[in-house]
Amino acid sequence: MNWMLLVLAGLFEIGWAVGLKYSHGFSRLGATTWTVACLIISLGLLALAVRELPLGTAYAVWTGIGTIGTVIFGIIFLGDAFTIMRVGCIGLILAGILGLKLVG
Repeated sequence: MNWMLLVLAGLFEIGWAVGLKYSHGFSRLGATTWTVACLIISLGLLALAVRELPLGTAYAVWTGIGTIGTVIFGIIFLGDAFTIMRVGCIGLILAGILGLKLVG
């Protein structure tokens, strides 16, 4: 259950990271509200998950999910560069997340 909370926290981290782009420096109310709501939910779920999971592992997984998801969002929806090097780096982050899950 704690791992599910952590994954959900990571998904909401993607939401607030993407929301930062659309808030235009917190000058758009709707996007700013979305960003703050996702941030609060993400941190709340992370706080619940770390009650039972190791802090370092949980934090690394949380940020990894957010990083990978945000990069993929940027590639698909914002026209960010899609290169072999970027895909390779995403793979390394994913390998690190999976490794921490397996040893944790």
